[in-house]
Amino acid sequence: MTGLHNMFLSLERLSGGLLTGLAALFTLLFLAAVALTSFLGIGLLLVPAALRLLRTVANWERDRLLRWGTEIIQPYGDEVPRGPLRALGSLHDDVQVGRNLLWLVCHSFLGLPLGLFGVLLPIIAVRDVTFPLWWHLLPPNTAGASVGLPVHSWPGALAVGFLGLAWCAIMFGLSPALARVQGLPGKWLLGSRSQAVLTERIHHLTATRAAALQAHTTELRRIERALHDGAQNRLVAVTILLGTARRAVRTSPEGADDALERAQSAAEDALAEMRGLIQSILPPALEKRGLEGALNALAGGCAVPCTVEVHGLKRYASSIEATAYSIVAEAITNITRHSDATRARVSVTERKNTLRIDVHDDGRGGAGEGAGTGLAGIRTRVEAHDGSLTVTSPIGGPTHLHAELPCAS
Repeated sequence: MTGLHNMFLSLERLSGGLLTGLAALFTLLFLAAVALTSFLGIGLLLVPAALRLLRTVANWERDRLLRWGTEIIQPYGDEVPRGPLRALGSLHDDVQVGRNLLWLVCHSFLGLPLGLFGVLLPIIAVRDVTFPLWWHLLPPNTAGASVGLPVHSWPGALAVGFLGLAWCAIMFGLSPALARVQGLPGKWLLGSRSQAVLTERIHHLTATRAAALQAHTTELRRIERALHDGAQNRLVAVTILLGTARRAVRTSPEGADDALERAQSAAEDALAEMRGLIQSILPPALEKRGLEGALNALAGGCAVPCTVEVHGLKRYASSIEATAYSIVAEAITNITRHSDATRARVSVTERKNTLRIDVHDDGRGGAGEGAGTGLAGIRTRVEAHDGSLTVTSPIGGPTHLHAELPCAS
């Protein structure tokens, strides 16, 4: 039973490799066409699209191998530049591109035939095993084995049946080995080597550190503008109104109460604005109620009915909790202002030392990082923690935001 189970799993792996093999062959042909037409200048315009397609197919194979338990270290590659010249420059700078190309060739000429064989072998085996049951229904001189030998009698039909059993034995014994061989190019070429991992890791951390410092500077400027344009102006108004009240006490006492009332109102507004600014820096709800309580408070203030699903959370580093809170706060703000949604859902779970945050709404979609929704700033904060952010929001909806934050203590 274990052998049968392994055989069926191997056939499934081979069929999945067939799909990625077909994608690899198509990508290889497309890259060859781009290379040939580049001499005419036409192919240069397609270089960014070709590199994106190469990366997509390689990541598809990485995901397939990871799903079947192969340990592959995901490379820290940057996004493919959109300009043709910058995309050509990335061929030299990105060490993973060459290895992706080599995998593409290997998988097209090795993984694809093995996957095709893995898919056809069960069909051939079933065909030959059942051949004695239906061969006599075929027109004369048309019956034959899968290997092409003609069959004209019952002994020949029974021999084809035994051939089908042999195919089953081959499938039982060779399928796991074929699946392993099919995955070897991906295991060797798509996973980063130790030196490459270190180089890419340094490059990735340098980029995210620069982005985090830029985000920190932007946040300081936002706080400075908020203090200058808001609370400071209100405190200046309080000072002016208090001066007016002092003069009114000497000259017109009956007008002093009105000036003092306006000064008090301006001071209260300044205090409220400063309190809101302080809460935007580090929400007090995180300290008092933890991440779960703070998220429930956010959902309660959403104009759209919003449910919160929280499982297995504990206290994390303040920066992790603040980032998770800001992700959900930004998403709820976008839902309230832009989505026209009727309901929303927030789910936060911890799995394998990773905090997973999902925010879903049934609105009109179309959310993007370039649409002024604040998602770009959230991505910077997430990547500064070595996390990832994915936003899926087609026109017409729905919108789904998924973020992952490493939270190992």
